[in-house]
Amino acid sequence: MWDKLLDRFLTGMMVDDRLSLTYPDGVTRDYGPDTGATAHLEISDSATLRALILNPDLGLGEGYMDGRITPRNCTLDDALTIIVRNRFKGTIPTWMLMANRARFLMRRFIQHNAPSASRRNVAHHYDISDDLYRRFLDTDMQYSCAYFRHDAMTLEEAQAAKKAHIAGKLCLEPGMRVLDIGCGWGGMALTLARDHGCRVTGITLSENQLATARRRAEAAGLADRIEFRLQDYRHTEGTFDRIVSVGMLEHVGVPNFNTYFQRVAELLDPDGVALIHTIGRSAPPMAHSSWINKYIFPGGYVPSLSELAPAMERSGLWQTDIEVWRLHYAKTIRHWRDRFEAHLDEIRQDYDDRFIRMFRYYLTVCIMAFEHQMQGVYHLQLAHKRDAVPLSRDYLYDTGTKARVPAPRMSESA
Repeated sequence: MWDKLLDRFLTGMMVDDRLSLTYPDGVTRDYGPDTGATAHLEISDSATLRALILNPDLGLGEGYMDGRITPRNCTLDDALTIIVRNRFKGTIPTWMLMANRARFLMRRFIQHNAPSASRRNVAHHYDISDDLYRRFLDTDMQYSCAYFRHDAMTLEEAQAAKKAHIAGKLCLEPGMRVLDIGCGWGGMALTLARDHGCRVTGITLSENQLATARRRAEAAGLADRIEFRLQDYRHTEGTFDRIVSVGMLEHVGVPNFNTYFQRVAELLDPDGVALIHTIGRSAPPMAHSSWINKYIFPGGYVPSLSELAPAMERSGLWQTDIEVWRLHYAKTIRHWRDRFEAHLDEIRQDYDDRFIRMFRYYLTVCIMAFEHQMQGVYHLQLAHKRDAVPLSRDYLYDTGTKARVPAPRMSESA
């Protein structure tokens, strides 16, 4: 039964490329026209067929993780490119549309993300081991989209360019009080304190990141200008001249967008500027990946701009600039995956093959999202006053008024 349902599903879905599928009984069937790209997957058991029908996203990811779905004479990249490109082009069975709709409607319950749940969700991913992340991130451990001003940039140069671009949008002056919401391993805070003379408060829910960030500040001689806290943004007090938040809004969840932007407004000085860097969809909202939610980012969600706009409007803040980065994150993650694969021998000393396949699948499916789906990165620049920043973007690109991108430097010892 399950093989017939999957056959019907793939027959309707594949319209542009050719996907060959070897079923558990050894029979291989081809789907899609004999044009475009090709890929071949082999399925080892009937339970996987059932999983692919009930929840294709979860079934495909778990099948690859467990070694029950295997690419043959092609790469995982090849197979996921074809699947993602054809996912919404053909006919989708009614039962799948209904299941997707149900998951979409459930997102407010899945993403409730109360403070205690947020702590657990962050620990699930970020408290695995700093050593794992050091093996594939840049030397500053920037776990967010880099800014490739030109294709020849190294990952280190592109991450330095990202930080410089954000610093430019914050219109910093020495001595300013900056709040870094979701400070990660401290790279942005260190940069703003060291290169711009700011006093930075960085908050995170990850105990690993907190310990590493504090060690880095001490090693850099910046502990007197940076304070790192294990703290939820909902519990932060005071006011700040500038607020920066990079790659954290994706963990907030739809039910908390109003609270998030209201807290930004409350914490931001009347003359202040905030810069929110977040993944976003340039399309109507849709259900988040159930595989990503289960294995990578519990409670996470990629918002559409239409979901963020009402919360921004209700906060009373001016949207002084909104910039969209296209393909920068795909390039960033390709660098990460190359480094991950280059360090497999070291990674295998700490993790089993299932974990390695999980992480490879995670990086690859994210590349596909940024290359073939309506997904990019938004820069939301916000202020209480409409003239808190210059009225054109010239200040970001005029070499006479904007500091050059600093040369990449090795991070301080953690």
